[in-house]
Amino acid sequence: MKNPWEEIPLSDYESHMKLDSVMQLQPMNEMMKGQFHAYPVSSIMILGIAGGNGLEHAQTDKFEKIYGVDINSSYLQSATQRYPELSGLLECLCMDLRYEADKLPKADMVIANLLIEYIGYECFQKAVRQINPDYVSCIIQINTEDGWVSDSPYLHVFDRLEQVHHQIEPYMLENAMHKMDYQVIKTLEHILPNGKKLVQIDFGK
Repeated sequence: MKNPWEEIPLSDYESHMKLDSVMQLQPMNEMMKGQFHAYPVSSIMILGIAGGNGLEHAQTDKFEKIYGVDINSSYLQSATQRYPELSGLLECLCMDLRYEADKLPKADMVIANLLIEYIGYECFQKAVRQINPDYVSCIIQINTEDGWVSDSPYLHVFDRLEQVHHQIEPYMLENAMHKMDYQVIKTLEHILPNGKKLVQIDFGK
């Protein structure tokens, strides 16, 4: 059976994410700008890149390589088409991180935004060990009310995600990273509608 993310149209996902009642696409874009600028790295890997939201903030004079990883090949195609200025810099890799993390190349930094929820702590640890970055920057969604997908006209597009979703807690993520000798170096929060918030946690060796 296919992973649910392989069957969700990018247009539905992004339309849901930018609704006023959800308001995730916009703050994620701004938070990614901060992630790109934060640390002295020349290669970066974005796990769960989707359509490339935030890539316009990637400085072509700073990075020698940007890897974009996603399970949905059409998402990667869209990311490549949207950012022709990153041609030769952006390399997209289509893979299921639950089973193929050992194929990932090395990079100085990992960005994983709303990704760990869909692969779990152990798979994320395996990916980080394989990539061996100096810095890891994660954004997770904290749900302070019932339901982890906000109500919207696109709600039923996400019905099957229940099969792969894991609720991620900051202290559990910190414990998982600590086991690999990564320490918290920064945390940020952004309050969302519907009793949710985005929490960014950055780790360094």
